[in-house]
Amino acid sequence: MNSSIPTPEAQAELERIYSARFSGLESYRNEVWKILVRDFFSRWILPASSILDLGCGYGEFINNIQAAQKLAMDLNPATRHRVANDVQFLEQDCSQTWPLRGNSLDAVFTSNFLEHLPNKKALQATLFEAHRCLKPGGRFIALGPNIKVLGGQYWDFFDHHVPLTELSLAEALTITGYDMEHAVARFLPYTMSHGSRPPLWTLRLYLKIPRLWKIFGRQFLLIARKK
Repeated sequence: MNSSIPTPEAQAELERIYSARFSGLESYRNEVWKILVRDFFSRWILPASSILDLGCGYGEFINNIQAAQKLAMDLNPATRHRVANDVQFLEQDCSQTWPLRGNSLDAVFTSNFLEHLPNKKALQATLFEAHRCLKPGGRFIALGPNIKVLGGQYWDFFDHHVPLTELSLAEALTITGYDMEHAVARFLPYTMSHGSRPPLWTLRLYLKIPRLWKIFGRQFLLIARKK
C-alpha cells in the first residue's frame, strides 16, 4: 500500500469531521475567500504563477485565485469533488514525497492546516517538501491560529495537534531554509469554524485597517521565501 495514502477508515473519519464542522457554511466560506483572495492574497500571487494549496479543504482559496497552474493537496476524499476543473488534486499525506519536480512551484499556500499535522516531525517534513518544490525565491504563505493569542481555545478542535505561534513557525521555516519576508502575529479573526457569519462588508473594511488586526486578529500570517 502507498504510505502516502491513509487507511479508508482514517479518510472517512476526516470527511466526517470536516463535514460536521462546516456543514451549511460552504457558500459563506466561499464568499469570504473570494474577498480574501481579491483584496489581499492576490498581491502575492502573479497570474502566471504555479501554486499549490496545501491542506486545501474544500478548495475555497485555490478555486478563487488566478494562476497558470493550480494544484491542491488534501487527504479528505470529498475534496476531489470540491475543487474546480482547472485544479490538479493530489490526495496524499503532505509529509511524504510530493509527486512534483524540484524548483517547479512559485508559491505554496496553506490556511488553518499545519496545526492538524500529527506532530512536529510531520510538520518539518512538509516544510522540507515545500522547499524542495519551490523555485528559488518562491513563497511559502501560511495562515493559522496563534496559540499565543487564543490560549485554551486552540484546543477546542479535536484534530488540533501541533501548537504554533508566528514565532515558532517562523523559526521552523528559517531552519528549513527559508528567509522570512513578513510575520504578522495577529491577522484574521477566529470565527468561521464556530458558525459565525459576520457581514461580508465588514471583512472588506477590516482588511483595509491593520489597526483592527491587533485588536481582533487571532490568526497569524507568515510569508517566507526560498533562499
